[in-house]
Amino acid sequence: MTVAVPHSSHWGAFDALVEDGRVTAVRPFARDRFPGSLIESVPDIIHAPCRIDRPYVRKGWLAGQRAGHLRGGDPFVPVDWDTAIRLVAGELDRVRQAHGNTAIFGGSYGWSSAGRFHHARTQLHRCLNALGGCTGQLTNYSYAAGMTLMPHIVGTNDCITGPATDWPSIIANARVLLCFGGLPLKNGEVCSGGAGEGQYRRWLREAGAAGLRIVNVSPLRQDTPDFLRAQWLPIRPGTDTALMLAMAHVIVTEGREDKDVLATHCVGWPTLRAYILGESDGLPKTPEWAAPITGVSAETIVELARAIATEPTMITSAWSIQRQDFGEQPYWMTVALAAITGGIGKPGTGFTFGYGSINGVGNPRHDLPVPALSAGRNPTGLFIPVARVTDMLEKPGDICEYNGKRITYPDTKLIYWAGGNPFHHHQDLNRLLRAWARAETIVVHEPWWTALARHADIVLPATTTLERNDIGASSRDRFVMAMKQAVPAQGQARNDVAIFADICDALGVRERYTEQRDEGAWLRHLYDTERAGWTAAGVETPDFDGFWDAGHLEFTPPERPFVLFEGFREDPYAEPLNTPSGKVELYSETIAGFGYDDCPGHPVWMEPREWLGAPEAARFPLHLLSFQPATRLHGQLDQGRVSLASKVAGREPILIGPVDATARGIETGDVVRIFNDRGACLGGAVVTEGVRPGVVAMATGAWLDPLEPGAPGALCVHGNPNVLTRDEGTSRLGQGPVAQSCLVEIERWTEPVPPVRVHTPPPIEED
Repeated sequence: MTVAVPHSSHWGAFDALVEDGRVTAVRPFARDRFPGSLIESVPDIIHAPCRIDRPYVRKGWLAGQRAGHLRGGDPFVPVDWDTAIRLVAGELDRVRQAHGNTAIFGGSYGWSSAGRFHHARTQLHRCLNALGGCTGQLTNYSYAAGMTLMPHIVGTNDCITGPATDWPSIIANARVLLCFGGLPLKNGEVCSGGAGEGQYRRWLREAGAAGLRIVNVSPLRQDTPDFLRAQWLPIRPGTDTALMLAMAHVIVTEGREDKDVLATHCVGWPTLRAYILGESDGLPKTPEWAAPITGVSAETIVELARAIATEPTMITSAWSIQRQDFGEQPYWMTVALAAITGGIGKPGTGFTFGYGSINGVGNPRHDLPVPALSAGRNPTGLFIPVARVTDMLEKPGDICEYNGKRITYPDTKLIYWAGGNPFHHHQDLNRLLRAWARAETIVVHEPWWTALARHADIVLPATTTLERNDIGASSRDRFVMAMKQAVPAQGQARNDVAIFADICDALGVRERYTEQRDEGAWLRHLYDTERAGWTAAGVETPDFDGFWDAGHLEFTPPERPFVLFEGFREDPYAEPLNTPSGKVELYSETIAGFGYDDCPGHPVWMEPREWLGAPEAARFPLHLLSFQPATRLHGQLDQGRVSLASKVAGREPILIGPVDATARGIETGDVVRIFNDRGACLGGAVVTEGVRPGVVAMATGAWLDPLEPGAPGALCVHGNPNVLTRDEGTSRLGQGPVAQSCLVEIERWTEPVPPVRVHTPPPIEED
């Protein structure tokens, strides 16, 4: 008999169809009119051959090979749970007693699961905070530079994380949608916390049907779907700021700027204006100046500038364009361009970041809280920017300058990771692998033998979401979903909560961690806590039992579209921004006061450290863009059918234009080697007209699979582009990742093609 069990995930809500204790198929949530395809991989990952069936310990660690020993090449030895808990608790206690809690790195960045209770990273932090704290992480890999910058400029990160101006407002009021980084359809298939409805595709179709002029400013044509018939401006990567400055120059010299808004709602305009016109540095930022930098003709720049100055325009910049050298600059200049054209706070116009970066941005939704578990306070108070992990491991005692602060890197002895995968997210993985060896002990919770698990010392098998009960919810979605357990825990896998509870028990703080609640009690507590807030807002909702029985809760959409900064636009004195001036800061005295030469007090053009205009381009003449995949979420689902079907000769596809392919004798279907001084990987070539000449593009998320496991610099045979990307901060302000500033070369692979082994377990020694 087949049983349908309601569930949810970052890639959509669904019913799991279960037969004889196995998930055999899924069907989309009945209320979702636009379900994505990623849910089709769910049965594959639950019962995958690469599931971790029991606890394991690296053989070399047991033999005393700890700090200074490269991970990834050793076999693993199975142990029972009692032994595993004793080892982990013992190491945590040893390190905190001998070196202090800051020697425990518990950042554990990653998306983890959609469940709000069994969120692994939150549970890890609850555990470590109960034990005295750890070194944690600030910001994220998605938009670190932007989220550090925007509070200085507009006083909030709502323009990045939401709520953003609703799509119905854009469709009804804008005539131009100017998209730096495009509006990729693939990104609309995922939403952190899960979504009951995939509305992004709907809004794009309605925007196209409404006749909006949509401009895709990107090296990749695929960054807008074909049905939008968008105008494609194949800009040179890393030059968005130069294009924006040149557009501003046209608007100002033709007297089309909104002088009233610049005078009443902004500070610093005279300083920025002088820079745009070249009065402060002797270099006017004209279209003729920008054209050879950007690859966009001066005539096109002039026409586009006039269009956005005369037509109601929404300017959106994808999260991806700030993941580059000096990534704060295009975001700051996006705000400036919206201020110059006067669109901020008006219906359907202005600026927002992320419309094409994730499902839910711009979805009409009342501003209501969603269930969430608190990690508590970190007693150490020590946090590092998320993308500075390798620096921290390499350079204990060094200073990291970040957002006006000076952070001293700790001497890390123990790494504890649950719910993420740095061997997906981080840049320059060969450098990370060498730094990873400095730790004495690495503990990982994982359901699968990912690259993270293979590079750990103690591996604890964790359940997937379908093996436990939870609540799925997102601040960008109208649904709260019951995530019901569909199958028993596989093998000896345990919930993270149970693992941490036993560790805390061994160290005498179990009740501090659990608060004397089990899974069911926690779910009721989280739901009831938020239900009180919903009731206070005048929203009637069922009690927990009614919600659980129904399988979901739906909030009605608001009658009036939300407009970002609307109150500020109407009266900047009654509703000021949370900035020092209460206004949009086109020049920031705070940032200028930091004295950072890589992020001065107003938006500027700075040549990227690594781009097609750099000297290194003579050896590595192709600019690699690493984008979010259409067939999985980051590295999640890589072993599923949707991702596997997209591979070319078993490798991650790499897009290359016909001119660049012909020059290298490459055809679609060829296995190619992509390389630079940092590393090399294999990929499967796809020749396409949709890539700007001189640019190649490869999705992130293929599980790292070194030809020689444990050897830094080994060829990744699967196609993980982060063996190629550079590990450096955007600037001392944001310290975000710069994955999009990366030069490579490509050649046909002529040797026998090595097998991909990462979706099977590593060597196991049963003794």
